Amino acid sequence: MSKFSFVNYAKESYTELMQKVSWPTWSELQSSAIVVSIASLIIAAVVYLMDISFRTILENFYRLF
Repeated sequence: MSKFSFVNYAKESYTELMQKVSWPTWSELQSSAIVVSIASLIIAAVVYLMDISFRTILENFYRLF
C-alpha cells in the first residue's frame, strides 16, 4: 500500500466519521448505558443461578457414589 493510499484512506475516514456518522446525544448515550448495565446484571444473575443449580445437582449426584 503506497503512502498516498493511506493518506487518502485517513482523509476519507475522517470525513465519514465527522459528516456521515450519526452520533448519539448525551441523553441517548446515558439511556443506552443504563439498558446495557441492567441487561448485564440480569445475565450475570442468570449465569450465577445456573452455576449454583448445577453445583447443587452435581454434589447430590456424586453423594450417591
